[in-house]
Amino acid sequence: MTNNRLPVPVERIEHAILLIRGHKVMRDVDLADLYEVTTAHLKRAVRRNAERFPPDFMLHLTAKEYDSLRCQFGILKRGRHAKYLPLAFTEQGVAMLSGILRSPRAVHVNIEIMRAFVRLRCILASHKDLARKLADL
Repeated sequence: MTNNRLPVPVERIEHAILLIRGHKVMRDVDLADLYEVTTAHLKRAVRRNAERFPPDFMLHLTAKEYDSLRCQFGILKRGRHAKYLPLAFTEQGVAMLSGILRSPRAVHVNIEIMRAFVRLRCILASHKDLARKLADL
């Protein structure tokens, strides 16, 4: 890929960032889709490099969390439901994925994901500042 612009809309990345257990995370299935690999391939790479993913980098979703996501987003589609519970990666976990998924696409996707996390942090910070100013008034 000679062009550094990613053919993935920023909105697609931003909509894939979820809040679970107080962490901003991305599900394995969404990341695999963005990287254009199978979820099984992504999980295999993570299992081979398990020491790179401590609990604050990767969450193992519970059945209750998965059911909640299924209800919230309607992710259960014919042939798309998971046999195993999904993984969710924090910003640091996504950054660590860049070390184990080395395709040019993975590099560009990771750059855009990092930018999306930064934008989200800036938006949340500006909302806190605005809320504080409103409270002061």
